[in-house]
Amino acid sequence: MNRMVSFSAASKDFQSGNYVRSLETLNTLLETQQDAKIYALLGRTLLQLGMKGDAALAYALAGDKAGESGVEFSRKAALLHFEVGNEDDALRLGLRHMMNHSLDAEIAYALASIYMKRGNNDLLSPFAKVLAESSNIDHTILAVRMLRTNPSDESQAFLARNLFKRFPNHIRFRLLYLIFSRHVSDLNTIRLHKPFIDKLLEKGETDFLKFETEFYNLQWCGSEELNILAGALNSLAPGQTAARHSAPHQWSQKIRVGYLSCDFFEQHATMKLIGRVLELHDRSRFEITLYCHTSAANLEASTFDRSQWGRVVEIGDLSDEAVAARMREDEIDILIDLKGPTFETRCQILNHGGAPIQMSWIGFPGSTGGTDIDYIIGDRFVLPDTSKPYYHEKFLHLPDTYQANDPVGRPKSKPASRAQFGLPEDKFIFASFNSARKITPETVDVWCRILRRAPDSVFWIMAASKASEANLREYFKKQGIPTNRIIICGHTDKYQEHIDRQQAADLALDTWPYNGHTTTSEQLWGGLPVLTLKGTNFASRVSESLLNALGLPELVAADVQAYEDMAVALYNERDRVTAFKQTIEDNRLLKPLFDAERFCRHLETAYEMAVERAKQGLAPDHFAVPALPERTVPFAAEAN
Repeated sequence: MNRMVSFSAASKDFQSGNYVRSLETLNTLLETQQDAKIYALLGRTLLQLGMKGDAALAYALAGDKAGESGVEFSRKAALLHFEVGNEDDALRLGLRHMMNHSLDAEIAYALASIYMKRGNNDLLSPFAKVLAESSNIDHTILAVRMLRTNPSDESQAFLARNLFKRFPNHIRFRLLYLIFSRHVSDLNTIRLHKPFIDKLLEKGETDFLKFETEFYNLQWCGSEELNILAGALNSLAPGQTAARHSAPHQWSQKIRVGYLSCDFFEQHATMKLIGRVLELHDRSRFEITLYCHTSAANLEASTFDRSQWGRVVEIGDLSDEAVAARMREDEIDILIDLKGPTFETRCQILNHGGAPIQMSWIGFPGSTGGTDIDYIIGDRFVLPDTSKPYYHEKFLHLPDTYQANDPVGRPKSKPASRAQFGLPEDKFIFASFNSARKITPETVDVWCRILRRAPDSVFWIMAASKASEANLREYFKKQGIPTNRIIICGHTDKYQEHIDRQQAADLALDTWPYNGHTTTSEQLWGGLPVLTLKGTNFASRVSESLLNALGLPELVAADVQAYEDMAVALYNERDRVTAFKQTIEDNRLLKPLFDAERFCRHLETAYEMAVERAKQGLAPDHFAVPALPERTVPFAAEAN
């Protein structure tokens, strides 16, 4: 009877707003009685007193005591833990709620937010639908961040379309809709909706760009001034970089280099570029560690002995903080992020101070905003001095090109006939093997003008899906190009076939504002000349860098009109195309583009120069690596 009276008194005090007296009474009660009702009122009282963390603990105990009937108490505890930043408790209670009851949008928001913060993007799929369908704008905005991680997922595409239908005037949902439209080459949709964005930019309204990731911004925007605004919601804590530079560090005779990526398997494009360079690192001067969060599925498909690249440390189950702590334990001198803000990245690990020198290379063609990086590895083409105002990173210029290439792991092209690929023997064949997201309406409009001026030609274009193929055919048809002049090829899992088929074309036409990167080097390796144009940011300057490194600077047009005119000129003067193909054959094993050994020596010099600055207590600064003498005899294209 006294317990009920005491509880009743506490309840009356709570109802009258005397929360302190209610708290005192409840604490006295808990000395002898612990049940769900008391803990629940304690949670409500603590919440009114602004003690959210303590309230969360009380609600969790109420849920435990109530058992099956305490669902709402445990749910409330999970949400309060999330609100105050107790992420582990929020996950534990939120996941328990999710397993035993239907998933609601608030719990989904808490769990997804934590997973995204921790880089666990592979755990997000259960939350996308409920968040996208929520009436809470914060929930749908989080859904936008989740949905853009994998545009090839049709369920995500469906949700993205529905979000745009529900909120047609909301810029975030329009940007998301355009991401999925680019992925399937829906050029008519892009042409319809992108002018809305263009008009905002013309009026000087750029604030919306901060909601777009750096990677997707590059698909359509070639302005460095605008590129740096993408992802601007992310920022470094004040003094973060200075604290990392001043932290105690033990240098050794060998330079300890750590590479961070989820792409450490031989089928990935990144390893087709840098694999041989990793093998060639001088182990008497460098210790190489691969911090790997490659998925189990990709590792199952891998047969290469990855120890040839370096010591592999699996970090998939570790938090960002734990990974950085492991790097400090390993006394890494230079940490290289190979992903940037791309799919499945964990570049935020760099914000936890893993190494005194931190760099970005190869995976992302631009500045990585909100990430603690000292240097970006580039060259004078992709990162000219005029770009410096748009980067917080210092420029580390390699002398030939920033892009490494593997002439050993990448297969050599074998003779192939046009008949093998359904190509006409008597036509001039323009080609594009770039991914759908790089193909813009503006680029295709120029391709159509070229085809109209080159009547005895066909266009051979890769489409990785049936949706892309149908959309491309429709767009070319609307531009007046007959269906029989457009030949579609699909993506092939047989890499040898991909290398072989490229030589069947006469001339590759590059995309902009996002060039072919690995695609361009593959085409050149396969013997196919690539026509590009001078770009305006890193992503649009890559082909220029590669062509110069192979001795073909004349295939870089000054502007769009020059690009169109040069394509038509080469169509009319086919002996010049033959000469370009011969130059590729002559230069492939002589010029720097595919010379992995030369590249490795330049890269190692860059590492040594950066370490020497750090040892002297000098802040990172722009610098260029001196070039080794040009080769006079071809290099070997097979392992020793």
